[in-house]
Amino acid sequence: MLKYQFTFISDCFPREKRCASVTCSWGNILLVFLLLAAVVQEGLCGKMTDLQILDNLLEEYDRRATPTNHLNDATTVSCELYIRSFGSIDPSSMDYQVDIYLRQTWVDERLNHVNITQPLDLNDPNLVKAIWKPEVYFPNAKHAEFQFVTVPNVLVRINPKGVIFYMLRLKLVFSCMMELSAFPLDSQVCTMEVASFSKTMKELSLLWKAEGPVKMYKDLRMPQFEINDIVATTCQESFQIGNYSCLVAEFHMRRAIGFHLVQSYLPTILIVVISWVSFWMDVDSVPGRTTLGVTTLLTVSSKSSGIQGGLPQVSYVKAIDVWMGACTAFVFCALLEFTLVNYLWRKRPGGAGGSDGGRYGGGTRRGGPWNGFGNMEGERASSGGGGAILGASTLTGGKGTPEELTTLPVQFVQALTQTNKMKARRIDEWCRILFPVVFGLFNVCYWCYYLI
Repeated sequence: MLKYQFTFISDCFPREKRCASVTCSWGNILLVFLLLAAVVQEGLCGKMTDLQILDNLLEEYDRRATPTNHLNDATTVSCELYIRSFGSIDPSSMDYQVDIYLRQTWVDERLNHVNITQPLDLNDPNLVKAIWKPEVYFPNAKHAEFQFVTVPNVLVRINPKGVIFYMLRLKLVFSCMMELSAFPLDSQVCTMEVASFSKTMKELSLLWKAEGPVKMYKDLRMPQFEINDIVATTCQESFQIGNYSCLVAEFHMRRAIGFHLVQSYLPTILIVVISWVSFWMDVDSVPGRTTLGVTTLLTVSSKSSGIQGGLPQVSYVKAIDVWMGACTAFVFCALLEFTLVNYLWRKRPGGAGGSDGGRYGGGTRRGGPWNGFGNMEGERASSGGGGAILGASTLTGGKGTPEELTTLPVQFVQALTQTNKMKARRIDEWCRILFPVVFGLFNVCYWCYYLI
């Protein structure tokens, strides 16, 4: 630039026409400095044009009025949500935590200037406060925090033709009213609501961005839920003072069954199966079968209490309640089965502790002492009980010897006792098949009902 300026001076003042006086020389030097100052001033003005224009626009700018207030029309604001993190839903408090970027776009003709040809970014809080911004809030938010690290996370971008882009980062805790009747095989729909706080629909209209109004971070993962769909809709809140525009983002989620399958279902299945071991144990193993039944019953009860501790106290039955109740019933029935079998095994004719028991319980008979179970020691009945049952002639009133008539009560008691023992063993044999079959049918009905 200086080269052109000096060339211009040389052309204007040829050597043969230059004044020889000292005054003329100083005048030329002064003219050169004036031209250089003009060039430097022009460059500085070019760099400060955008800021100067913005300062000039803000001198007469009223941030209390909406951009379309002079037109008596509602200002349309386009909204977009970018979800950076999505925490797991807590069923006990029925809420979830997110970290989001709220992006809003609108047109403000008051900030339109022909010399603004490139986007102008503003993150100075004072400049951000100087312009009008939509007054929105989150109706279903329990708690909200604005991010200040390391600087206030807010940005205002003034684009050409007065298009304003406003973005801020927030940490929010939203409520999510869940239906837990199918827990933990349930699906939930949680929402994020954005609404106008002080401007009615006559002044402010909120709309979702045309393409991709709700975006998720590409590597976002949730430990207990899988997001199946995101639906962005509009709504309208009606109050006594007017109607307000609002936006709703619905997150359709399904709970992942892996955690509860490992922590709840498989352990209880094993406990129920372990309770069936008593069916293969000998009826005389009273301590072993009693310990097994009581231990499994207490274990499944404590497991049920631990699961219920992390859930809200609702008035309806949940899927996990049905499962734990059924498992507890199976274990309890196994314990009752042992009680019945043990009663039949030890039952005496006429009832335990009755007159017959007192009559034969402590005495001795020919052939060996009385053992208290309707048998005589040293005397073993055949599998069919034929050796213990009286002959046909004796039972039909035939004549017998005096010794046979004397042993008649003993043989009758022994026959009845052997019959009760056979019943007890058969009950154990039936339960070995009945319990697994019934439990399998329950599983088929349970999983089909809640998953299909």
